[in-house]
Amino acid sequence: MARPFPDKPVVIAPSILASDFARLGEEARRAEDAGADILHLDVMDGHFVAPITFGAQAVEAIRRYTSLFLDAHLMVDNPERIIPQFCDAGTDNITFHIEASKDVEANIARVHAAGARCGLTLNPDTPAKSVFPYLEKIDMLLVMSVRPGYGGQQFIPDSLASIRAIRQQAKALGTPLDIEVDGGIDEKTAPLVVEAGANVLVAGTALFGAEDMRQAIEALRVRG
Repeated sequence: MARPFPDKPVVIAPSILASDFARLGEEARRAEDAGADILHLDVMDGHFVAPITFGAQAVEAIRRYTSLFLDAHLMVDNPERIIPQFCDAGTDNITFHIEASKDVEANIARVHAAGARCGLTLNPDTPAKSVFPYLEKIDMLLVMSVRPGYGGQQFIPDSLASIRAIRQQAKALGTPLDIEVDGGIDEKTAPLVVEAGANVLVAGTALFGAEDMRQAIEALRVRG
């Protein structure tokens, strides 16, 4: 599937988790108006991670407010149960956890069959090599640089080694993989992850909490 941002070396994805949940539609539009490339949607089920956020109905509502590329990060057990719902809701990219999937290849096929791009997510404690068998089958690899579940956490430096290993393997395979990083991304950590091989930066508090979101987005893009 064609890459959505082939001409952008650094893609910025504000995380809706840090927005005002009472105004999700308006917050999505604010991110788009500020120059975001992707809207990152953190879907949590209260099982794989402790918090609960929202489901496909909320994504369908957000879709009506923005034309941004929607990236749903499914932090859920047995993601195969809800992949079709999120594809039908207008999600452009579905990312699920390797740690939560009983059949990774079947879920990748489910996402692609529904017409969406597919990503695979790696937790900080999961070895990078565990995703190597799937790199030629997916469109994006999301490296968590915090433990999933809560926003506002500190960046885990060990995640840089995972990014480097995955980018090196992707280059060896000749696959144009997008590597996304989520957790503790700000003006200090952005250049570190980009140097390691990431090209999609998810940031929550650093963007939705900024006085000027447009300026904050451009600062991350330049730093990257």
